[in-house]
Amino acid sequence: MANFKYINRRPEFFETLREKAQKSTIGFALFEFVLFGMKQAWAALFGGLLLGFILMSSYWYPGSDYLHRYDFLFIAALSIQGGLLLFKLETWEEAKIILLFHIVGTAMEVFKTSMGSWVYPENSLFYIGGVPLFSGFMYSAVGSYMARVWRAFDFRFEGYPPLWQTNVIGVLIYLNFFTHHYLPDIRWGLFAALGVIYFKTRVYFRIDRNHYWMPLLFGFLLVAIFIWFGEQIGTLARAWQYPNQANGWQMVSFGKLGSWYLLMIISFVMVTWLNPIRSLKDK
Repeated sequence: MANFKYINRRPEFFETLREKAQKSTIGFALFEFVLFGMKQAWAALFGGLLLGFILMSSYWYPGSDYLHRYDFLFIAALSIQGGLLLFKLETWEEAKIILLFHIVGTAMEVFKTSMGSWVYPENSLFYIGGVPLFSGFMYSAVGSYMARVWRAFDFRFEGYPPLWQTNVIGVLIYLNFFTHHYLPDIRWGLFAALGVIYFKTRVYFRIDRNHYWMPLLFGFLLVAIFIWFGEQIGTLARAWQYPNQANGWQMVSFGKLGSWYLLMIISFVMVTWLNPIRSLKDK
């Protein structure tokens, strides 16, 4: 049965829907499409709520000297995270990986803003090196999504590379985000290495009872595009700004899609520290 809390609490309701859907090919396709969307929404719950608060606060948040907007977003992010754990929508093991991703992301934010890659134009009380602490939760949202979608869709793999290779490429990607400011940018070499390492890797995902598959590299791309669209909303809501947005909002460049693709690899590698790589034959 699908790993979805409402479904698990109402198995008879779910079974009735499934039985009705299976009476026609179109009906069952629609059933799986809706279930796929529900699982994706559940997996993206943290990121979706945080993005909602960012967008809402850009239009309706009153200016305050006592609680700046960035500080409100920091408290909101903490509340979301605490709520997920309190209501057991997230495991403590997943929370540990998400915390690590928060630390990794915040370190990158501090460095990147010091180099002028982007800025946080508003004031805040909770910050490190000029970076408001809510920003780290945007990276946590990516880690949360990866950990939850893995569990929701029962990921299985074929042709997955040795973990030492994926760990090494993950470290090199992370370091290149820093070193390319001083040394030659090796991202194209990293893309090529990813192609070699993951070329034969398939990810199998289960919507209801059956597993479907896609090339893992293509799966990374789909998630990176999803995050890139989220970044459009985040910058439109003035949560942060790139240099070309100083005089008014402009669409985040397609070049950032490559950066998010590489960041996806880091996130995925970190989640493999929590979840074992299983094949279709494994229980």
